[in-house]
Amino acid sequence: MTPLAPLPRERAKRIVYIGTPEIAVAPLQTLVAEGFVIELVVTGVDKRRGRGTETSANPVKAAALALGIPVSHDINDVLKLNPDGLLGVVVAFGNIIAPEILQHVPMINIHYSALPRWRGAAPVERAILSGDSTTAVCIIQVVEQLDAGDVLATAPCAIGDDDSVVALRGRLGQLALPLLIDICSNGVSSQQAQTGEVVVARKITAHDLAIDWSSIPVAISRQVRLGNAFTFFDGKRFKVHEVSSASEQLPAGSISVHDARVLVGARGGSIQLVTVQPEGKPRTSASEWARGARLSTTSVFSDR
Repeated sequence: MTPLAPLPRERAKRIVYIGTPEIAVAPLQTLVAEGFVIELVVTGVDKRRGRGTETSANPVKAAALALGIPVSHDINDVLKLNPDGLLGVVVAFGNIIAPEILQHVPMINIHYSALPRWRGAAPVERAILSGDSTTAVCIIQVVEQLDAGDVLATAPCAIGDDDSVVALRGRLGQLALPLLIDICSNGVSSQQAQTGEVVVARKITAHDLAIDWSSIPVAISRQVRLGNAFTFFDGKRFKVHEVSSASEQLPAGSISVHDARVLVGARGGSIQLVTVQPEGKPRTSASEWARGARLSTTSVFSDR
């Protein structure tokens, strides 16, 4: 195994920042606000967004350009930097960093789980989908194996019964900032190997978001809290954006309107639809949709 560059024991003189999505913007902005020199930002390539052909910058690239920081799409450009006093900060980059880079530049990573539980691409989503009551944010050393480095700092975080991915990720992001600034300001003072069962957080797929109305209501609620959960109504995809609990007993998938509440049967009970989105239409309240849908006693949601 390639030896790693030693972690800093004092304030980072220079930083190379490596990240791509929205959750990686706040740490970058905070480092700049705290006076750190960001020598380079490495981020994902521009992608086509929406139905047009034009590409646009990802959130981290847009933030870096606004701050006047040089941007690269090639992680190998890190090797062109002077390694003296350089620290790599990685936040949701999405690509493996080669051993030869880790050999020359020490790197730390913000990871949004209680490692070693939920190593991988979708730690926040998997924690919610599995019904975890707590999670954490960890600052870890970047090593060759994905999310397997020593834990340098951590902070716990409770998961509420109604927490969406967006809400939980936002709280974890805020918890990470003081941990990151402390390490970048003072160097690494604690280094603990990960212990416990390793659980992999696989990327969320359409299968994870497809609602099975024969599931128990709490399992369906967890899917909805991930965002973009869907079912089918009259053969068309139908997104469910927000639900709440209900006590009525209904056959799985059957739709019923009770006192202006739109209920759907599930295993052992039902669930109330709050915000929905029929295919090709904007989001709307479930009650508004039901008024125009001409529901009957045989109306159901299906898996296709």
